[in-house]
Amino acid sequence: MNHSDTLPTPDAPRASYHHGDLRAALVAAAEGLLAEGMPLSLRSVAKAAGVSHAAPYHHFANLEALMAAVAARGFADLAAAMESAHRPGDTAATLVGHCTAYVDFALTRPAVFRLMFSPLLQRKSDHPALQAAADGSFEVLRAAAQAHVPGGGDELALAGWSLAHGLAGLAIDGALSAAPVSTMPPVQALAAMLASRLLANFPAGGAAG
Repeated sequence: MNHSDTLPTPDAPRASYHHGDLRAALVAAAEGLLAEGMPLSLRSVAKAAGVSHAAPYHHFANLEALMAAVAARGFADLAAAMESAHRPGDTAATLVGHCTAYVDFALTRPAVFRLMFSPLLQRKSDHPALQAAADGSFEVLRAAAQAHVPGGGDELALAGWSLAHGLAGLAIDGALSAAPVSTMPPVQALAAMLASRLLANFPAGGAAG
């Protein structure tokens, strides 16, 4: 364990800070460091947030706990982005919107997107808030899929998630630009096109073809 991540002694001074919400400030600072590709420790996050080195321990036992909070906020934001794509009365358009929102989130916040699906996710049961946020984001997609194909929502949700996640990963890794195809549409247009092709196999109100 990095010496900077050891627990402070009981008489460590309380943080001196001006944030209205220290926890949120630390989560934001950690994501900022991730985005910059900077090494992470509780000490570096405290410095980036402008608080004392002991301050993070008021909310996080260790660096993994803080990273779990960053990932949980990412899943919550992803869910909100997908929900904003809801189109009342048009289940197909809603699902296409979910796909493009997913890809857009990955492109906009690639570092936190990678963290969300890092090995940390395999230990999400150790972090209840992360598990709830991850499950909640999938429920947004599953609810939309169930509305489109009653009784077949799980299959469609898994297919749509696989499509969006795979495309997002290819996009943020730069693999799409190297693909040997004659014409590569913009990523968002490609996401919408592929989602629409997928939905052709799942007609509204029916089952997979």
